[in-house]
Amino acid sequence: MTHHIPIEEATIASIQEGYRTGAFTTREVVQAYLDRIETVDRAGASLNSIITVSSTALAEADALDAAFAASGELSGSLHGVPIVVKDQVETAGIITTFGSAATGDYLPAKDASAIARLKASGAIILAKTTMPDFATSWFSTSSKSEVTKNPYDLSRDPGGSSSGSAAAVAANLGLVGIGEDTGGSIRLPASFCNLVGVRVTPGLISRTGMSSLVVPQDTSGPMTRTVMDSAKLLDALVGFDADDDYTSVVAIARHAGSYTDGLENATLAGKRIGVLREAFADSSDPEGAAVNAVIEAALSRFVAAGATLVEVTIPRLMEMVGFTSLYFSRSLQDMNAFIAARPELGVTSIDALYEAGKFHPKLDLFEGIATGPKSMKDDPDYLDRTLAQGEFQRSVLAIVAEHELDAIVFPDTKLPAPTHEDVYSDRWTCLTYPTNTVIASQLYFPAITVPAGFTDSGLPVGIELMSVPYDEGRLLKVARGVEVATAARRAPSLPTT
Repeated sequence: MTHHIPIEEATIASIQEGYRTGAFTTREVVQAYLDRIETVDRAGASLNSIITVSSTALAEADALDAAFAASGELSGSLHGVPIVVKDQVETAGIITTFGSAATGDYLPAKDASAIARLKASGAIILAKTTMPDFATSWFSTSSKSEVTKNPYDLSRDPGGSSSGSAAAVAANLGLVGIGEDTGGSIRLPASFCNLVGVRVTPGLISRTGMSSLVVPQDTSGPMTRTVMDSAKLLDALVGFDADDDYTSVVAIARHAGSYTDGLENATLAGKRIGVLREAFADSSDPEGAAVNAVIEAALSRFVAAGATLVEVTIPRLMEMVGFTSLYFSRSLQDMNAFIAARPELGVTSIDALYEAGKFHPKLDLFEGIATGPKSMKDDPDYLDRTLAQGEFQRSVLAIVAEHELDAIVFPDTKLPAPTHEDVYSDRWTCLTYPTNTVIASQLYFPAITVPAGFTDSGLPVGIELMSVPYDEGRLLKVARGVEVATAARRAPSLPTT
């Protein structure tokens, strides 16, 4: 095929409209993305965001084209949507590495439940994306793939742990992406790469077939260029899974209809937005001041769009975030249980990998987990941490109720994306980097990051919107209003040869 396939900044709607009108086929779209992976990820900018490309993607595209030709109808809401997936989620027929060189050529026998739901909706898993070893960093350092480049500045990191999904979707190497979020692993890289990233209330999306750092806190979720595309992915992803009892919360959420309902025309008019300034950077830090300036400019656009801003304070915010963290209480237990259930991985445990030195040396979180308690019962503070989490949740729920807020906003991180040198020189490590994404994570609240703008040096800045559990529908509408008000998404300029 010689004519141009318009994949740059494409949306699910624009691609599927092309299918309906006969402008192009699913095979042509998939091939266009495969070609772009070769010219941008493997060559050109050499982003290094893709680990493994599916060997069956074109055949799956042909099957969808044949079905469409026979029926004249699309095969599901995600018909012909090529998706890049973080390599933390198991995919039948595609090697899954969990970002670790030690896992070899592990080929899962079945798809993770979330992947099965995407496929049932007509999606095509195009490729698996880079990540740090077992998702243990805010950065891309990985024993499997080394580092991934940020499409907006190749000397900088795209963020972690959904590093490859962020870089690939930002650079138009896939139509949409899937990441995973424990403490911010969807939202932090999305903010560094000018994307929309969604963390749902844990349990709405099944974790079956996905390695977790903290089982009750983890969730996979969308990484997209638009809020609408995230909503469309959620329509497929959210639902009960008998193999993951945490998904029983869908009976509490009682979500009906589509997450896209009323979304297209959503605005900020009449919305009440809490501004959490204690999560802003110290303005005396030039890098922090640059982020603050972008956020303040975005907030002024909120007001111009009809929103009411309310200054809010969360009591003992960072103290509560730190104390309620369970990485060093139960992560080793949860990660080892996942590994033990998969003897074919060729890995016995996280602590065994640590003792053998089989992990990337710039993973201080991995080291802390591997040398920490083998069971949450071994942490003498575990009960107090759990009780404090309930107190933390109630304090924030009270703020939302008292001020009748639609969302609370703050910068995803206090600084822009660090350089690779920052990471390798230990200027910043996972445990010292000032990210705010942990706030929603420790609360078990849903949150969405939306592009807010760029610093004067051209680095993307995301603004995080946090709401109360099971409020994803309203939160998406606020995010859509922010998207319209800021109009901050733009594609990176990348070499292709």
